[in-house]
Amino acid sequence: MRATWRWVHSDLRTHRGEALFAVLASAGVIASLLLAAALLGYAVSPWQRVFQQSQGSHVWLHGREGREGFDAAAVAPLAALDEVAAVSGPFRTAAATLETGGTRAGVALRATGARPPDTARPLLTEGRWLTTDGPRDQVVLERTLARTLWAEPGETVTVTLTGRRGPTTRTLHVVGVAETAEPRYRAGQGDGVGWLLPETLDRLAPAATGQSVGLRLKDADDTDYAVQRAVTLLGAERIDQVTTWQRAKADLGGDDRLLGQIFAAFGLAALLAAAVAVAGAVRARIRGQAGDIAVLKAVGFTPGQVIRGFLLQHLGFAVAGAALGTAATLACGRWIPGRVGAAVALWPRLPGHRLAVTGVPVAAVLLLAAVAALAAWRASRVPPVPAARQAHPLLDRLSPLGRRALARRLSPVLVLGWRSAFTAPGRARVLGATARLALPIALMTVALVAWSTLGQFRTDPARVGRAAALTVRTAEPRPAAAAAAALEAVPGVADAVPGAEFPALVPGQTATITLRGLGTADDPYPHAIAEGRAPTGPDEAVAGQGLLDLLGVRVGEWVRMTVGGRPQILHLVGRSIEPDHGGRVVSTTLDTLRDGAPDLRPAFHALVLRPGADPRRTAAAVAAATGGDAEVRATADPAGGEDAPRGVPAALAAALALIALVELLTLIGTGVRDRARDLLALRAIGLTPRQIGAVVVTAAALTALAAAVLGTTLGAALGHRLVDAEAAATGLGAGVARLPDPLFLGALVLAATATGALAALAPAVRTARHRLADSPGETF
Repeated sequence: MRATWRWVHSDLRTHRGEALFAVLASAGVIASLLLAAALLGYAVSPWQRVFQQSQGSHVWLHGREGREGFDAAAVAPLAALDEVAAVSGPFRTAAATLETGGTRAGVALRATGARPPDTARPLLTEGRWLTTDGPRDQVVLERTLARTLWAEPGETVTVTLTGRRGPTTRTLHVVGVAETAEPRYRAGQGDGVGWLLPETLDRLAPAATGQSVGLRLKDADDTDYAVQRAVTLLGAERIDQVTTWQRAKADLGGDDRLLGQIFAAFGLAALLAAAVAVAGAVRARIRGQAGDIAVLKAVGFTPGQVIRGFLLQHLGFAVAGAALGTAATLACGRWIPGRVGAAVALWPRLPGHRLAVTGVPVAAVLLLAAVAALAAWRASRVPPVPAARQAHPLLDRLSPLGRRALARRLSPVLVLGWRSAFTAPGRARVLGATARLALPIALMTVALVAWSTLGQFRTDPARVGRAAALTVRTAEPRPAAAAAAALEAVPGVADAVPGAEFPALVPGQTATITLRGLGTADDPYPHAIAEGRAPTGPDEAVAGQGLLDLLGVRVGEWVRMTVGGRPQILHLVGRSIEPDHGGRVVSTTLDTLRDGAPDLRPAFHALVLRPGADPRRTAAAVAAATGGDAEVRATADPAGGEDAPRGVPAALAAALALIALVELLTLIGTGVRDRARDLLALRAIGLTPRQIGAVVVTAAALTALAAAVLGTTLGAALGHRLVDAEAAATGLGAGVARLPDPLFLGALVLAATATGALAALAPAVRTARHRLADSPGETF
């Protein structure tokens, strides 16, 4: 064992550069994977992120209005409960309605101070917090509420409160937009939150106000018990509503299952690619030391000692790289600008942090140890010195195709570079390395497919089931033809499609689905059809993937459902992309629904805008054209709004680019070493040093080009299938995957080729300066 340790120490001193490269490569790959994992947790767990950053409350208790509610004195004992870590409030509240540009939304106005509370602190995303300076009546709106109203800092909204003396209407100045870990605003399902100063609430609602208090618990698992104790302490007669963190989490993070599954698969694939790349570097280093191994065996080293020596050495490299990469990520990652730094800073408070911080490095070290063990076993089989020269590939004559190319005066650099990359002896090993290089490029392309798919939710919403950007509802229904004509006359509106929506029961009445009537035979709705065709005849309909899976039917079959106690039988002629209600939606025409209900009138109009039309300006124009009696709502963004994590595929692509660079450097170093005898022979027959260097660069560029073409082709096909499969599993339905622009993929191939050429410049210069007398063992 002592001899083994002495040899390991001597080898490290002799090959310091190679040892440093192995450690830094492992550290860089593991650091990039950890950064991607941090950004993944930051992006696909929006509620957890906001909850931790804002020190959110697990429970919110909303008291009744007036004297029947609770005050600060009644709330004080809550802080003494064993399960409660902190109390936020109480805050005086008032229910109101906000309106701007024809869009109305319910809001719970909450009085707070000029300094945000420490617990359940709103996180500003735009603008500033409330101050006593500036406009008199200031308000900070919750982000989803502000998006619904198209309200930004610096604008005004109209607030209406119903009091004892009738409705009160005032104008509020929006000074900020904030995120909160409470349930977000959903039209018809829950009010948003607006924060204002106590004196502002006094002017709006001097008497009829309620109270709200938030409880941050020591253990989230004690929520139910803590709610019981709090309600008992305050009195059930004082409590009007209780909301818990489970509801808020389901509300804010319930649409991220597709993203989480896709990015988790990317993370595992990236870890595999990293292990393959670093393992290739380990094998290349051991193969390059075949002569040293033969000498060791000649002086008495046993195969077991060789295995132990290489295993200890490369296991040490892996452990050192893992420790360095992990320490650098945790210590310096928070200083990276942008979302990556914010994700690393918040990461320790997110679930799964410890598992990722320990799991990724340990998994990488174990994979590298397994590969190093296999490579060490191969090293133990290297014969002693008399046969050491067999480690070098035998020389081979130029192929007939190469000779014909030279005869036609094709550049010898290109011909010899092609031979060195693909047809020289040892090409099986080179082709294997090319395939390993293609792996991270393929995964990078898969990440770009996910990035493009997420991007189309905004750039091409009609392709993902969002043809209508606005929905208009009027308090006084008008004749469908007159209403559609009035709406279509508004600038920016291409089509106003009448519609109605009803809950329906499936056979057996075990589940509820959504039945929509959209458009008529003369004015059809532009469904996003992924399979089959759009409904055109009587009793024809299209359904989302979630409904097909729920009923176990396929396109072409008939389905039966119950709507308001009335049976409805429809023929499914197509499958549409349905981002709402988990895809459990069946859509037909209003004509079909009127067959069973002749008096049915449209409940809303879906507005399809002209290309380039601004939804916000169009909504204001619609409100003005209808005299202010119409409620205009923007269609929900199925990508998750501002939290759509398009940065995650970009981060994974960056990590995979680093992995590909490690593999490329290994491939170039191995190729130069294995082709050393060929290159010196070429110099002996008259090639200049510049031509020899050009051969090395050309071989590397051609290898990178082949790997990039192979990787982008396989990655595009795999990414398309993966995204569609995950979309089908979540009910959205296959057909949403979108490939990156061909020009972008072409730029990726060119970038990989240029990187290969640049990475080969330094080895090419060293090879060109190599003299015949420098390496007699390679020439004789």
